[in-house]
Amino acid sequence: MNRTLKLSMIILLMFIGVASAEQIKLSNVETQYGVNKNMKATKELTQSIQVGFANTTGNTDTLNLNGRYRISFTIPGYKDKDLLVAFDSTAFLTENNDTRDSEEYTANFGLEQSITDGWLSYASINWLRNTFTNYDNQFAIGAGIGKELYNDGRHVFKAKLGVAYNIEDYSNAQENKRFGSLNHFFEYNNKLNATNNLYVKLGAMENFEDFSDDYRFTAVAGLIFAVAENMSVSIEEELRYDALPPIGFDKTDTKSIVRIGYDF
Repeated sequence: MNRTLKLSMIILLMFIGVASAEQIKLSNVETQYGVNKNMKATKELTQSIQVGFANTTGNTDTLNLNGRYRISFTIPGYKDKDLLVAFDSTAFLTENNDTRDSEEYTANFGLEQSITDGWLSYASINWLRNTFTNYDNQFAIGAGIGKELYNDGRHVFKAKLGVAYNIEDYSNAQENKRFGSLNHFFEYNNKLNATNNLYVKLGAMENFEDFSDDYRFTAVAGLIFAVAENMSVSIEEELRYDALPPIGFDKTDTKSIVRIGYDF
């Protein structure tokens, strides 16, 4: 666990120091490893649709499709303080010479309750399906607390700590798993200027039954550029590391995504 925390802090500190001129409103409802992307927390219903597409022909015939749908709103919660409700769903697939070689679907539902002095509590339910990494279904039901550690109106840095119950159903004959875990997240957001936004999300999970060998780490960094009213382009890089992956699969996965988004 100490190794993961140190690595998270080092990567995060590399991004701090980028200036911003405006205060940022954040949702901060986390997916399983804290990689939920930026959504503005408003009392009105906020929705966003993002679509990415890439295609090549000639020597190599490839197809890349990805999409995301997000919705969020706030309602009165504990002592009439804001309770954020958010849902996020994604799809990602690639084909190479008419052969599908990657396909992933996720759905994430979260609640975040503001308490006092920057403290908050959260609860989440997350689902993933990716048979190319041996997951028929991967569920995580989690809850925890968080704290806004720094907010000067330009930079926002938050941390969260919680627990989760995990269910993993595999595509092959490997025995399915059920276990509890310790989850921790770090988040840095910075609006670079009136139209550009930078975000960095780091998260880790350790299996309570085997802290030293069964742990995971995820890092996501991205930029969002506003190109027109209610429209934006996002560029994102994701790294996942699983110290104890399903049998026969690699420990490290990376993903690069470009999307066009519309907010309404």
